[in-house]
Amino acid sequence: MGDPNVLEMVQEEVLERRINREADYAFEMNEQSLSSRETSFLIKEEPTPAKRYNLFLRRRLMFQKDKQSKDSIFFRDGIRQIDFVLSYVDDIKKEAELKADRRKEFEENLRKTGLELEIEDKTNSEDGRTYFVKIHAPWEVLVTYAEVLGIKMPIKESDIPRPEKIPFSFLLGPLKLARNVKHPHPEYFTAQFSRHRQELFLIDDQSSFFPSSARNRIVYYILSRCPFGIEDGKKKFGIERLLSSNTYSSAYPLHDGQYWRPSEPPNPVNERYILFQNWARFSYFYKEQPLDLIRNYYGEKIGMYFVFLGFYTEMLFLAAVVGLACFIYGLLSMHTTTSSSEICDPKIGGQIIMCPLCDSTCDYWRLNSTCLASKVSHLFDNESTVFFAIFMGIWVTLFLEFWKQRQARLEYEWDLVDFEEEQQQLQLRPEFEAMCKHKKMNPVTKELEPYMPLYSRIPWYFLSGATVTLWMSLVVACMVAVIVYRLSVFATFSSFMESDASLKHVKSFLTPQITTSLTGSCLNFIVILILNFFYEKISVWITKMEIPRTYQEYESSLTLKMFLFQFVNFYSSCFYVAFFKGKFVGYPGKYTYLFSVWRSEECDPGGCLIELTTQLTIIMTGKQIFGNVKEAIYPLVLNWWRRRKARTNSEKLYSRWEQDHDLETFGSLGLFYEYLETVIQFGFVTLFVASFPLAPLLALLNNVIEIRVDAWKLTTQYRRPVAAKAHSIGVWQDILYGMTVISVASNAFIVAFTSDIIPRLVYYYAYSTNSNEPLKGYINNSLSIYLIDDLPNRTAPLERGAFTTCRYRDYRYPPNHELKYSHNMQFWHVLAAKMTFIIAMEHVVFLVKFLLAWMIPDVPKDVLERIKREKLMTIKILHDFELKKLKENLTVSSNELAKEVMIQENKAQLAKSTI
Repeated sequence: MGDPNVLEMVQEEVLERRINREADYAFEMNEQSLSSRETSFLIKEEPTPAKRYNLFLRRRLMFQKDKQSKDSIFFRDGIRQIDFVLSYVDDIKKEAELKADRRKEFEENLRKTGLELEIEDKTNSEDGRTYFVKIHAPWEVLVTYAEVLGIKMPIKESDIPRPEKIPFSFLLGPLKLARNVKHPHPEYFTAQFSRHRQELFLIDDQSSFFPSSARNRIVYYILSRCPFGIEDGKKKFGIERLLSSNTYSSAYPLHDGQYWRPSEPPNPVNERYILFQNWARFSYFYKEQPLDLIRNYYGEKIGMYFVFLGFYTEMLFLAAVVGLACFIYGLLSMHTTTSSSEICDPKIGGQIIMCPLCDSTCDYWRLNSTCLASKVSHLFDNESTVFFAIFMGIWVTLFLEFWKQRQARLEYEWDLVDFEEEQQQLQLRPEFEAMCKHKKMNPVTKELEPYMPLYSRIPWYFLSGATVTLWMSLVVACMVAVIVYRLSVFATFSSFMESDASLKHVKSFLTPQITTSLTGSCLNFIVILILNFFYEKISVWITKMEIPRTYQEYESSLTLKMFLFQFVNFYSSCFYVAFFKGKFVGYPGKYTYLFSVWRSEECDPGGCLIELTTQLTIIMTGKQIFGNVKEAIYPLVLNWWRRRKARTNSEKLYSRWEQDHDLETFGSLGLFYEYLETVIQFGFVTLFVASFPLAPLLALLNNVIEIRVDAWKLTTQYRRPVAAKAHSIGVWQDILYGMTVISVASNAFIVAFTSDIIPRLVYYYAYSTNSNEPLKGYINNSLSIYLIDDLPNRTAPLERGAFTTCRYRDYRYPPNHELKYSHNMQFWHVLAAKMTFIIAMEHVVFLVKFLLAWMIPDVPKDVLERIKREKLMTIKILHDFELKKLKENLTVSSNELAKEVMIQENKAQLAKSTI
């Protein structure tokens, strides 16, 4: 006999568990907390051995929710983990009964799939009106759907060592994270999970075998395909439809716990707290990211975004250093450049009378009034501009090639090598299945699938195309309106600044051209933000109306619309300044006019590059500041207001699911907007970088902040997103490749036509007569002469000066020439030099790009070897497992056969002895 005390303890423990199960069942059937009377009833029903626990059990059942603490992520039994939460509010409108029926059938169907539900009554909620449905996926459901989704799980600890440290890595010590944070788990050989081979996998504890990200992914997969009834003759299903119809108000997985403190037992390790401590704090801006931990907690799709953003930021460091060096070179040589010296010289620039910049109201002006502007222009328009443009053409190639390698390494480390898009992105959208009336045989699977004929989609495609075209036309119209603003106010600024004596000292650095450019750029930025806000709403609605078949088609369609619009919206004004402004002005007496009213804008005598730099700086910096402030402040204010409104019953417990309920929703398109923001910034860094070498530095500083802002808001201000897989950045990679090709051409054209480098080089080598100072006389050479008497009445200033000629920027014959005012030979020489430079630069850069792409393999050699090694070991482990299983079956079969033979022989002997 065993020890009676031990036996009694075991019996009492079993009895206690049974009491708890009965209590939980009573909770669930009533869908509300037990009253003290019901609790006493359950306790009185128990036999004598449990009597001494009556007081303990009563307290446990009555205050169990309090005992679990605010951070509990378990059902009331303290054992079953909450994998997902649904919430809803009683609706007093006409559809209240319909919504209640939908919820009832939906929850019944969820139970039929094997999920376990526990409902919190509204009386237990903080606001006294919200119901919470807590969902738990038991082991049988997890193993079944893990096999359906092809989730890879560990079968053996990997014997492949991690990559060796790079030389001088000790210098990067302050940037590194602790090893247990960077690699929280050892590496394993993995295989797709099979419920029939459970013995093969390293299952130490069933409750912790599947990570929480995998658990919520499985539950969401079931929720998105669970039916809730038949309406209008169509089968309705999916949590997304219930959310859109307000049948449920929200659906979300729980965070592990509070982000500012670790969880207390029996809760599992609080990875949210670890992420906040080592990733989401601004004081860690210089540290590397805990990428494996991000992937474990949020899933591969979000993890891939942060890997890309971090890698892009690291590569920007090199571009920022080179760009800063070019800027410093311009700064050091600003006061010694011959062109600026001649413009600022009272004997040269002070004696050159320039033609009026607008009709009638603008007066003649002296060239030295643009002295400061010419010096500032030299900061960005100097000999290093050509070098930096070529360097950035090579940099983008290195960036994309090295990113492919980083992505390949990540695919191996995150078990995405054999990941097929069909597992997730190519699944049919529930909305598509619900809208389809036709079915078609799939030639591959030989099964009937929902099908929507092309004629049903064509009207929506036409509407979509027309809408995108209309809004892009609206962007162009707004840009023209800003140009009209600049043309119309330039004359006002000119006359005002000329007449007001108090602005005498201001005019030296704030000329009418600069003032107009600054105000026009700011106005253009405001218009960009307004158009962007409205177009985002419209593009999402149109994409839904197109009824895309799969999630991949939906994202691709929305990406195309949003990128095309934002490309035109953000870059159109920069393209105008870079390639059109000042190029079709005409000349005095024969100017070109916009709508026959406003005279075309002219560039500063130092060129349009400084205006392009101004435009680029305002739009790029403004967008980055506005984006970071919006991302940080918007969810913070919303969450504060939501929590403030919710706390009407302060004596109630603010539970884990209620805390997450009051957070902002990240949404299915949250990551899409993050990628879009990064790609637009990449365009500013590459498309116009020849005009602004500090663009990579601004992008670098922004991204260092952006990583921590995104980490902070995702960890502290947003509900936990549903985990999703992704083996790449998707269509964004193709967009980046397209932008790199465009950037080579755009920078070549900027250097040739917007910068003043090519005309200076032509003068240096072909027209200079001073061997000691080859660029001396360049300013006078680049300005043509116009006879004031030839000015038409509407163009000439109201007051005529004591001079007979004025100068303008162009290469034309003087008035005493037989071909007066036509282009001279130097114009054609400069144009030929510009075209030659464009062709030469594009060929050199593209040649280097192709050579680099050919030399740098997409998948590093060591990664290929590791992939082969893992596949070999996986096959070997599977083979050994199956062989062992077969031998065991054969042994069992042979033993059974031997027993059967012995039984038959015994029967025969017994029969003989009986006879």
